[in-house]
Amino acid sequence: MLRSATANLHANLSALEAYAERAGSALACAYSSSAEFDAALIAARRAAGVYGPRRHRRRMLVTAAGLAAGLLAIFLII
Repeated sequence: MLRSATANLHANLSALEAYAERAGSALACAYSSSAEFDAALIAARRAAGVYGPRRHRRRMLVTAAGLAAGLLAIFLII
């Protein structure tokens, strides 16, 4: 009976030491500054699609319309 209580106490002490080590490491931050944390947060949100699709199509249409208007103006001048 004494041997079982000693083994149980040793197991509990080992578990307590492991919990204490994990608790100490949980307080450490993976980021060195708040700017680094914000950048990582924004990157994660962009990857998740929170900010919506990027507007590449609109920019491409505006560029094409500008080129077409420029070419039209050149042909009218000639």
